[in-house]
Amino acid sequence: MSAAETRRQVLYWRLLARLFDPEEQATLESGSMAIVGDLDLPAALLDPSVSIDTVVQRFPQLAAEFDGLMSDPGDDRDGEVRRAALVSKLLLNVFATGSGNVTAEQLQRWQADAGWFERAMGCEPGQLRGRAAGGGAGAGTGAGAGTGTGAGLGAALAGIEGDLVSRMRLREVLADNRLARQLTPSMSLIEQLLRDKDNLDGVALANAKALIRRFVDEVAEVLRTQVAQASTGTIDRSVPPKRIFRNLDLDRTIWKNLPNWSPEDERLYVDRLYYRQTAKRIEPARLIVVVDQSGSMVDAMVNCTILASIFAGLPKVDVHLVAYDTRALDLTPWVHDPFEVLLHTHLGGGTDGTVALDLARPKITDPRNTVVVWISDFYEWQEQAVWDGMQAVHRSGVKFIPVGSVSSGGHQSVNPWFRQRFKDQGTPVLSGHIKKLVTELKNFLV
Repeated sequence: MSAAETRRQVLYWRLLARLFDPEEQATLESGSMAIVGDLDLPAALLDPSVSIDTVVQRFPQLAAEFDGLMSDPGDDRDGEVRRAALVSKLLLNVFATGSGNVTAEQLQRWQADAGWFERAMGCEPGQLRGRAAGGGAGAGTGAGAGTGTGAGLGAALAGIEGDLVSRMRLREVLADNRLARQLTPSMSLIEQLLRDKDNLDGVALANAKALIRRFVDEVAEVLRTQVAQASTGTIDRSVPPKRIFRNLDLDRTIWKNLPNWSPEDERLYVDRLYYRQTAKRIEPARLIVVVDQSGSMVDAMVNCTILASIFAGLPKVDVHLVAYDTRALDLTPWVHDPFEVLLHTHLGGGTDGTVALDLARPKITDPRNTVVVWISDFYEWQEQAVWDGMQAVHRSGVKFIPVGSVSSGGHQSVNPWFRQRFKDQGTPVLSGHIKKLVTELKNFLV
């Protein structure tokens, strides 16, 4: 092994040691310090508490070396050790975030370091995390962005940022317009905002509302597309087909009249025409969405609240929305605006589905024309009473859809006692991608 390879390995072994254990390893630290000194690089490269901005301010010549550092390694064998020192600085500052509370200053510093990491990958700062300059979520299209590697790194960076947000003094950031604008709306951030919204006022409250609105609009755009692409409902077979030309089923007409084919005349004599049935629902369908607003159901609550607003905008769909913990709240007046719905929710507390049943049951006036979507993990205080009520709703003719999670595909923990009973009843708990719920609802409602 050459001397250069040995020195490069020392730097990377030190990097791995510090990533998995913040405590210094004396031998690796002293060896790395000697290597950095020989390369005429600043010792600050080995100090994870020093930001890359600070390093570049003190040593401006390093800025050009960080740019594109990891996008094209090239074949510079002589420069591999120097490259390893710079790469180690980037990786340590971005991926070793420690634990405990995070201040606004620490978040800002991490975001700046992440920007340098993205520049090293050949992207614009913020591009891998989906907020390139001049673009919104998912705007990144540069080197690495949109590819498997770029998407994976982007998800990793977004996950780290979400973790930092969950550990930070959020009110301090929201009170600073500049810092608040740098936050990326995500489910973890929205949960933090919903939990703390009653303690915010002034600039902090305005910034919190703006972030929630951005997230709602982004998710709503995706869900509208999924609703538009889903099937358009079942045909009402009880209604005879309308006998007009555009409904003529030519293939079926030919098939059914084949016995009338005349070989002599080489003609098909048609004695009956067949038409496609196209009749859809005439009476408005009623959709009742019941949402468990305990903290464990934030993801499903946000998605289904937005979905309810989209269906509320469709013709012939009458949407009602109920949220509950140990008390139930009728949010139907705001069902067209998921932003207002989320502002009216109060996360946390116990779970008592009997109060939601009491509020939802009077809304069922035509069971055969009603669908109830119940979103919860079903860890109920009064299990038997809640189950009896749900079973009675199902037996009345209502289409009952229990939902454990509807997210980007994750699995939600559901009370096994309820899960088995729903399965035996023929209404298994729906979990996974929200497209499943979209298809179920559109087939019934439209």
